[in-house]
Amino acid sequence: MVNGDCIHRLEMEKGLREFVKRDSDSLELLWFCGFSRGFVEMGGCREFLFSSSSTSAAAAMEEVRASSAWVASHSSHVTVDSEGIEKVVESVENSIPKVEWNYEGIHYFDNGPLTVQYLFVLDALNFCFWPDQELNYDDLASGLKSALENDQSVFDADRLQKYTGPELRELLKWPRPLPLEDERVRLMHEVGFELERSFKGKASNIIESCGKSATNLVATIARHFPGFRDHTVYKGHQVFLYKRAQIFAADVWGAFKGKGYGEFDDVGSITIFADYIVPAVLQQLGVLRYSTSLADIIGANKEIGSGTEEEVELRACSIYAVEKMRDLIVKRTGKQVLSVELDLWLWAYGVSNPSLQHHRTLSIYY
Repeated sequence: MVNGDCIHRLEMEKGLREFVKRDSDSLELLWFCGFSRGFVEMGGCREFLFSSSSTSAAAAMEEVRASSAWVASHSSHVTVDSEGIEKVVESVENSIPKVEWNYEGIHYFDNGPLTVQYLFVLDALNFCFWPDQELNYDDLASGLKSALENDQSVFDADRLQKYTGPELRELLKWPRPLPLEDERVRLMHEVGFELERSFKGKASNIIESCGKSATNLVATIARHFPGFRDHTVYKGHQVFLYKRAQIFAADVWGAFKGKGYGEFDDVGSITIFADYIVPAVLQQLGVLRYSTSLADIIGANKEIGSGTEEEVELRACSIYAVEKMRDLIVKRTGKQVLSVELDLWLWAYGVSNPSLQHHRTLSIYY
């Protein structure tokens, strides 16, 4: 059940983003009283930072790493276990499991710009499946694939701006309202509007504007599409996570096998994609340790609020831990390994263990 505070927060966030979208060219600082997520407390109001520095190409991925490390060093509920990292690395350093993108066979691919359009819509909607126990990522990916195969104009920018909740359900062949359905529809509208306004309606033009740089791509998406601005404030410190913007870059890289639209000279800059599954896997592997209170909340399937200390720590500590895993693998073997590859392995491990308990947060970011 969605509690009243969460509904109120989402409604406020929706109104705020609509305002930002209308004035996104000139807006640098937005003042808004009483709204908690993504704001720095200043007196009776909070300051939402949309400064150009927060989404600049040079800083985007370093901000993710640095702010996640800061959270890990100040965490109250989640601990990164160095011995746990060493044990996992010892078990995989000589044969890191390779998981191919689309190993499930559920994604659309035609080796062209339509695939990029599909992936961008997919990753705009790739969040919060858990409230419906029968819904998962596979349903979204395969449902959008079928819709596109039946009608190649289904994700045209002008059409994205007009979809309703029932129409989205029809695209996916889903028999009941989706979790956060209004937010999903709003994000489809946002994607269609900004693609049409700034990229001639084509997600492939976003990639072509980024000069074979995944970092540029993440920063460009965060700058143009408010719904991808996955950052928050933790203990007075701004934290950047950018899960869906990063996973779009990784999906394009994986789908095109590092060629064509997927050729990025800096794909190694991408971190893991902090979601529900990866923290749970890391905890089971002994890489993350939870406080008793947090373990009890997760064990009882209780909701953890978006932007709370517990939620931010789960996500940020996961990023930090896997970066440490990657660094240790490189140090011991001399072989380069990508965080993207580690994320695919961890995620595949998690989804193959359906009894794995994960935290539950209503969020548009994952």
